Amino acid sequence: MKVGFIGLGQMGGAMAANLLKAGHEVTVYNRTPAKVAALAAQGAKVAASVAEACGGAAVMTMLANDQAVEDVVRGDRGVLASLPPGAIHISSSTISVDLAERLTAVHDDYGSGFVSAPVFGRPDVAAAGQLMVIAAGASRAVADAAPLLDAIGRRTFVVSETPATANLVKLSGNFLLASVIESLGEAMALIAKGGVDRRRYLDILTSSLFDVPAYRIYGEAIANDRFEPPAFAAPLGQKDIRLTLAAAEDLGVPMPLASLLRDRFLTLMAHGGERLDWAAVGRLAAADAGQQQHSGAASSAAGRG
Repeated sequence: MKVGFIGLGQMGGAMAANLLKAGHEVTVYNRTPAKVAALAAQGAKVAASVAEACGGAAVMTMLANDQAVEDVVRGDRGVLASLPPGAIHISSSTISVDLAERLTAVHDDYGSGFVSAPVFGRPDVAAAGQLMVIAAGASRAVADAAPLLDAIGRRTFVVSETPATANLVKLSGNFLLASVIESLGEAMALIAKGGVDRRRYLDILTSSLFDVPAYRIYGEAIANDRFEPPAFAAPLGQKDIRLTLAAAEDLGVPMPLASLLRDRFLTLMAHGGERLDWAAVGRLAAADAGQQQHSGAASSAAGRG
């Protein structure tokens, strides 16, 4: 399939590479031109503008936040104005439910298909083509998008014909992951202050009660004070909790833990956590308990009170 790909960060670059490996004809665009070189070497065509990336049957976007998506979608040379009639925009960005609803309406106005397809997985999972894709949209559009989603992921879960539903599921999942990070951090602060080695404790947890990737990945980061370089930057985690709370307010769903997580991310940011992985939230409890860091991997934010 002829497809454009816009947004070549750690996740987007890996996803575009897997589209190429699957035999799709991929045109890539990124605001930072240096990020396209590796994909060009793999056979991607390099677009000089958003419009040039929108000439095929579909375009995929993987961007940081609502504003970045709106900037790319709207305007005389944006996605909406540039897609051929009947082409599909597949948005894999983690965006607000509100924006997904607005994008659905405006794509309908332009006669374009819109599929929300956010993903679960970190950059190494994306590189391996093993992402879990949460897809929603009109059945015809989702079916047309399936070969592209199959190329980037291990499994696609189609959750609704309403695109915004996929974004709600994605935000809820990130809320749960942030809750795991916070609870792991509190538990490790407790046992460490009681004289138990954090790495030994993590081995106990992941060999018994919590033998799952989230506990292993984030537990290792917290136990080893390893938050750089970030696989998922803390400001993105902060953004996702904020969007979760906005969706909860619109639906009339109290989320006390999400409110707590919002404050934890604010604390991390206030202490210089912008460059750290969002797992650094899990070291705040140790700092609150007066514990020192055990390595120099995250020297600024997470270990300071």
